[in-house]
Order: sequence, then C-alpha cells, then structure tokens
Amino acid sequence: MQKSLSRLIGITATLGASLAFAGGVSDTEIVIGTHLDLSGPVAAGMPMLRNAMQMRLDEANAAGGVNGRKFRLVVEDNGSQPQLAVRAVQKLTKSDDVFAILNPFGSGPNAATVKMATDAGVIVFAPWAASGIIQKVSGNSPLLFTTVQNYDSTTATGVSWAIKNWGAKKIGVIYQEGPFGDLVKAGMNAALKEANLTPAAEAAWKAGDIDFSSQVAKMKAANVDMILAGTIVRETVAVMAEVRKLGWKEVKVLTALPGRSGIVAALGKDAVEGLYGIGGWKLHGSDATDADAKKFQTAFKQKFNADPDENAANAYSYTDWFIKSVQAAGKNLTAESFAKAAQGVSHQDFTTYSKQSFVGNHVSPEYASIDMVKGGRWMQQVAPMTGLVK
Repeated sequence: MQKSLSRLIGITATLGASLAFAGGVSDTEIVIGTHLDLSGPVAAGMPMLRNAMQMRLDEANAAGGVNGRKFRLVVEDNGSQPQLAVRAVQKLTKSDDVFAILNPFGSGPNAATVKMATDAGVIVFAPWAASGIIQKVSGNSPLLFTTVQNYDSTTATGVSWAIKNWGAKKIGVIYQEGPFGDLVKAGMNAALKEANLTPAAEAAWKAGDIDFSSQVAKMKAANVDMILAGTIVRETVAVMAEVRKLGWKEVKVLTALPGRSGIVAALGKDAVEGLYGIGGWKLHGSDATDADAKKFQTAFKQKFNADPDENAANAYSYTDWFIKSVQAAGKNLTAESFAKAAQGVSHQDFTTYSKQSFVGNHVSPEYASIDMVKGGRWMQQVAPMTGLVK
C-alpha cells in the first residue's frame, strides 16, 4: 500500500517539485515486468515474445542503458487465466516493485489486471490484447499505452473494401463468443450499415472448439458469397479446411486481423491457399530483403538458435518504442515523466506500415492491408488503408 501511495504521489506532483525516482527505478537500474502464458494453451509461442523482448533490452544495456540505468526483466506466468494474471501482477507491483509492465499477453489476463497495475502507478505498455477493451477497463488511464490495432476498426476497413471491390452482398460471419467476437461483429456491422446491407448468417464458436463443420454448413446454407472469419490460428485453418471439404469454390474467406498470421499459412498449408486476411503489420519471411528485418532475424538466430516469427518481431518493435520513450523521459524518470514523453515519441521500423505515434494513448494511424495466402505465404494484395473505404 505504501509503495502504491508513493507512486501516486509522484504521478500527481508537479514537474517543478523535487521528485523521487519511481518504483523500480534506481540510479543504476530500471525493473521491467511482464506476464505471459508460459503454461497454458499458447505457451509454445511465448518464447518468441520473451526472447525478443529480452534481446532488445540486452542491446540497450550493452550500449550503456538509458541515463546510466540498465534494464532488468522479470517474467511471470499467467497461463492465459485471469486469476493467475492477478497473482502475477500483484507480485510484480508489490514484491518486484516494477516500473512498467511490458508486452503482457492475453485479452483476459490484461482485462483482469490493467487497472490494478495502473492504479498502483505502474506503466502498462503494449499489452497483447483487445486495445479498446483494455483502455475501457483501465478507465482510459494515462499510464496505459496500447499498440495492438483495434479489431473493430480494422475489420470495418477490410469488410468495406471487400464490399466495394468484390461486390460482396451476402456476408456471413463466424465469430468467437465474447469480447473478441463482439469487436469483429461491430466492425463488420459498421461496414454493412454503410453499404445498406445486413448480415446474411452468423455462427458462433467457443474457445477450445476444433470442429467448425456446423458453422461452415450454416454459411453454405445461407449461400453467402463471403465469410468473415473472426478466428485466430487453429480456428482459421479449421474454417478453411471445411470450406475445402465442401468443394465450395465460389465463396471468399476473409479472416480478421488476428488470423492473418504466418503460423496460419505454415500450419494450414494447402487448406489455406487462397485465404484472404486483414493485416496490420509487415511480415518478413526467411527471404526478407529489408535490411533491418534481416539484421533482426540474424541477431535473433545467433542468440537463440531459432528463426524469429512475426510475434518476435512485434515484441522487439514494441520494446524498442518503450525504450525510446524512457530515453525521452530524461534522467528524472517517473511514471508521469514517461507518460508525458511517450506522447511525443514516434515509431517506425521494419514491422510498421508507416510512422506511428500515440493519440489518446493508442497507436495511430491504424492501417489495414488485404493479403492472401499464395504458395504457403501471405502476399499483400491491397496496400494498407485507414478508415472505412469510401
């Protein structure tokens, strides 16, 4: 309680006052925390996030740190379970006294903990979660900075483009029950409303579902000309496999932002050929030609003896943006000085479509490209767009 009070006093103090360093900050060190799914359903993908984050922090430390301070990362397990995330964040904020929580994973775990962390005066930077929901749960805290594009706005842009360019008129949606699916449907409905259309069919799925035959059959019965797949990795592959099984060649399948993943193309193989996806960041394969992407890939492979995926690239990118914001905050590093500085720090690298900055503590601009799986990899079909296509 005393730590939380001292943090909040520091946040509300004026810049002209004499401020003590924030929690987790000393003359020589900045303590950073994160909570990832190390034991749950997506544990296999977490080394990419953790290692890329650690690599960028190590690079900063090797260069002398920031204002003489080195970064130290504390990693906790949330198992993709909100209750485990609560315990993890309690430890990070109370026992470890972290300055910030960086790249925490999961919409549920972040929704359960973001307000607890920000109320304790801790920066929460780049949570891997539904940004609009996390911002709302936090009470739009000035200490929260979201970098994941909103699923509703990007879906609206993609569906609007499909209506205009494919002439899609009978659009069905397969969506996950809960906040993620609600956002995907909200984006779709915004695009349909603009075009004076209504959904032709809707079919829900629950986390853990592996059989999507009934959902795809419902789309077929409605004779839709486009399926919007509000799906992630395994579910996206399953939807496309069912479409293939039915020999349904006339329908186009467009997956929302989380499904446009390199893992989908690798796992789905022939089943996902021709799948369309809404993309929010650049993808670089092993044959990358971008010099900065190749440099990152080579360094990651040398350090961890594994090829980095797009999740590693994004975790590295978000960590870099965080470090730039720490630098901009200056020697007197507090949650308040960081929050003010981050508002003016722009970011652009091999993962981004353009220069980005924070508007209302959320990444801007929000771009959405239209990509398609060709020859086992995602190929961009339409240059990145912002907002509903007019």
